[in-house]
Amino acid sequence: MRRILSVLALALSATATPVLAAQCITSQGQFGNYKAGLAQQAAASGVGQRGLQALQNAQLSGITWRFESNPASQSGVAQGNPATFLAKRSGSSAEAFINQVQRKINANPNTFAAIERSYGVPGSILATIWGLETSWGGYTGRTPIVDGAITLASYCRRHPRFESHAIAALQLADRGVINSGTQGGPSGELGHMQFLAGNWARFGVDANGDGRADPYNAVDALASAANMLRANGWRAGQPFGQGTANFNVLSAWNDSGNYQRAIAYAAERVR
Repeated sequence: MRRILSVLALALSATATPVLAAQCITSQGQFGNYKAGLAQQAAASGVGQRGLQALQNAQLSGITWRFESNPASQSGVAQGNPATFLAKRSGSSAEAFINQVQRKINANPNTFAAIERSYGVPGSILATIWGLETSWGGYTGRTPIVDGAITLASYCRRHPRFESHAIAALQLADRGVINSGTQGGPSGELGHMQFLAGNWARFGVDANGDGRADPYNAVDALASAANMLRANGWRAGQPFGQGTANFNVLSAWNDSGNYQRAIAYAAERVR
């Protein structure tokens, strides 16, 4: 019996088709090859027909490729001063941006208070991130999410760190959270708070009680951001200025020191 089992094991190992990792690419003309490799990984990860169809329909995102090919073009990379960063990012002034953060909180006090009670993250932090990401929902992006996520994952400078987010975008398409045409940021970011797909799949919550976690609903998106920060160690009621434990948690949202300092700078100035 032991010999028979050994023979069967050898036969199965010889005939099984291994799932090969998708190889990153250095030229746009290789995108089709990358998609073919990613399709194997996606299927092995449980992505179903709708997600695989979204992958088949995906096109290389030119804006994503250009953006990643020129890191110096990324907003705020050269700004060490948080007020300068805020001004460049918002297109106005740091003071005007902070005043708008205050107005958003004042207009939605119950929402922000409820989220803080549930997750411990103050409204000043959430409203600041909301403003930095999408101007409080004013601009959530014009790049098809699936295209952007897959293009980013294919690019050798970003691969394999972002491949899990590409597969997560396909899983979200499977679940009907997005479709092939749903638009977001050039790196595949979703909704009001510009979550990467894998982070939304992990931390997205239904905060407005309509039965679905929707990144394009502001209440769901804000609560989900608070959920993500709490899961990464945010301490309720504690300071969040530079050098604190809560400030370090902001790196889970964005690993740019400039971005983290800007969040803390604005949020500390909100009453």
